[in-house]
Amino acid sequence: MALDFERLRELRAADPAGIGRALAERKRREVIRGDGRLFIVAADHPARGAVAVGADPTAMADRYELLERMALAVSRPGVDGVLGTPDIIDDLAALGLLDDKIVVGSMNRGGLRGASFEMDDRYTAYDVEAMVRQGIDFAKTLIRVDLNDAGTAATLEATARAVNAAAAAGLPIMLEPFMSNRVDGRVVNDLSADAVILSTAIASGLGNSSAYTWMKLPVVPEMERVMAATTMPTLLLGGDNGGDPDETFASWAEALALPGVRGLTVGRTLLYPHDGDVAAAVDTAARLVHTDL
Repeated sequence: MALDFERLRELRAADPAGIGRALAERKRREVIRGDGRLFIVAADHPARGAVAVGADPTAMADRYELLERMALAVSRPGVDGVLGTPDIIDDLAALGLLDDKIVVGSMNRGGLRGASFEMDDRYTAYDVEAMVRQGIDFAKTLIRVDLNDAGTAATLEATARAVNAAAAAGLPIMLEPFMSNRVDGRVVNDLSADAVILSTAIASGLGNSSAYTWMKLPVVPEMERVMAATTMPTLLLGGDNGGDPDETFASWAEALALPGVRGLTVGRTLLYPHDGDVAAAVDTAARLVHTDL
């Protein structure tokens, strides 16, 4: 897509307040409408130092290419919104791409990939006060729980405070929990059903109210057991695109049919598909979420 990057650079340099105006003036929508299901395209990975996709270690490093892929994705029918850190959301707002879209703000990006402090996942991006002020529609956090890493405690405490603030503000907040551990120095998420159930139980109890809490959960074997572990509205995450696309889409379709599942929040799998056809990948996922398309 043809995007005016020269204007974006000039706005950032000469009129930074214009980004705030773009956010304030965008056309907003209800979070839940129509069929009640959501399809969110995610691009908050780079701020945590995660720019790899599959075997390409720097696939997401080119910001202009990422924005072009995001612009194409959000232009497709059935895409309800985007998830990103302030840098991504500000770029998309300045480019005029957020009208009638749900904007989800990513909050904790301090647990940098590969860092010794990765489990102490500080809240270094959005906070609830800023999201309310800027008209962000939804909050998102990442909660990796490593029972052998004391940094997990700080992340849990900070997340509980975020849930408190979101509930007080009436802001929906999705929690993305994992049971994690280090394998050869690298943090690995346990994607067994039992582990996802345990992480969901831990995340569900964070904060002084769960009224505005959603879950963002991976699609794993025995997904029906996972969804039996929570009454909270749940979006499925897509993960990396290392698997067979047909098998991935089939697993999403099966999980989307389960009670409590409200849709998808997917990034790299759709923005950087194996065949390079972003529109086709997004359209396939959109039809899985919104079956009337």
